[in-house]
Amino acid sequence: MSRRILIEPVTRIEGHAKISIHLDDAGQVQSAKFHVTEFRGFEKICEGRPFQEMPGLMSRVCGICPVSHVLASSKAGDMLLGIEIPPAAEKQRRLANYAQILQSHALSFFHLSSPDLLLGMDSPAEKRNMFGLIDRNPDFLRRGIRLRQFGQKVIELVGGKRIHPGWSGPGGVHTRFSVEQRDAILGWIPETMDSIAVALDRLKALLDSFRAEVEHMGNFPSLFLATVNQNGGIEYYEGLIRIADSKGNTIADGLDPRRYFTYLGEASEDWTYVKFPYYQPFGYPQGHYRVGPLARLNVAKFAGTARADRELREFKQRATGMVCESFHYHLARLVEMLHCAERIEELMTDPELFGENIQAKASLNRREGVGSCEAPRGTLFHRYWVDEDGLMTKADLLIATSQNNRAMNMAVEQTARAFLKPASDGAINEGMLNRLEASIRCFDPCLSCSTHAMGQMPLILELFSPAGTLLRRISREP
Repeated sequence: MSRRILIEPVTRIEGHAKISIHLDDAGQVQSAKFHVTEFRGFEKICEGRPFQEMPGLMSRVCGICPVSHVLASSKAGDMLLGIEIPPAAEKQRRLANYAQILQSHALSFFHLSSPDLLLGMDSPAEKRNMFGLIDRNPDFLRRGIRLRQFGQKVIELVGGKRIHPGWSGPGGVHTRFSVEQRDAILGWIPETMDSIAVALDRLKALLDSFRAEVEHMGNFPSLFLATVNQNGGIEYYEGLIRIADSKGNTIADGLDPRRYFTYLGEASEDWTYVKFPYYQPFGYPQGHYRVGPLARLNVAKFAGTARADRELREFKQRATGMVCESFHYHLARLVEMLHCAERIEELMTDPELFGENIQAKASLNRREGVGSCEAPRGTLFHRYWVDEDGLMTKADLLIATSQNNRAMNMAVEQTARAFLKPASDGAINEGMLNRLEASIRCFDPCLSCSTHAMGQMPLILELFSPAGTLLRRISREP
């Protein structure tokens, strides 16, 4: 008989989601879907707010990548003012973004994915977590904790606090960077570099034991989209959009991120709250693309720092065209962590970082502003409309995770077809289901900031008496 298998919730990801798999009468996978089950509606919350408040409000979108939203929002505000911010302010923003990417990648790799990688996909579920890692390899886990601590410490030094920093806004930043802050950051660098090198060596040594997973957990052709600098190198803060296909051909280059809405569209499906962005000239679904560490390393020609350049060259040798295996998001994150650590160290000797002028003064000059940057999970866009008083009338947030949405669904279905093999009595091995979840963890989705809704949101309201008796139940279908 046909069956429906439900994994709810998907574990070790940021946010709430479920996976549904439909089997036919022969026990073969018919389809599999990744459903995002939460709704937040930040775009609506923005309406009526002064645009100057947006960076502080937008930092609340996500507690894991708040800096990314602060920067995209601040840059949208810069455009509304029609100004160019001082170099010292830009360098502070860059520094915080490097730290943001480093700490988020450390969380993803060491805390969320390492249990699968170091303990094995089929290891006992009760041991396949951080506590199991402590028993098996406490030093490795300690390194991961310290790496995330370093990234958060830099954010705290620059932005005033580790989570939801509001130091950046339209026109620049609010506090100067000091020599004392520099010295505190430099003290972490040797340990940081050493820990990243240990993680890189460990993961590359493990990859041969995951050949089936590399081949079948999200390995398919797609477009790749990321920001690059004027020379085609990795860029996280300011640059142009490049789109390439899986064979390595550049499909579009030099695209203005402030005009993203002219070449990116958003489709929707009735079984998830996350939209499905696509490259408009190719249409939906053919124009689906991937963003994030894998895309950034694929489309960039170089990293621009010595150690990361060596790792990037080795990374690109894993394919004749683009590296299409989503499993290699893990490796790409570690390469980016190395690159960010090198960039942080470089900035500590940049005299512009310590400049006195950190804020450009201006009044509202435009009614529409767009800001973008590379968030840990991929390219992030904020688009704002304001009235003559500078009050928000509309906002559009195109989140990195939503841009990977179709790829995540394809990865789930491919993984299900490859690994979900019920026994003759219909029993399903827990390790099979774990691989389905692990295919999602490759993308490190941040579902809290990527959820939107089309039409009505389903609602169930239950009223209970003090004794616990259900008095009334009201439901609204979408």
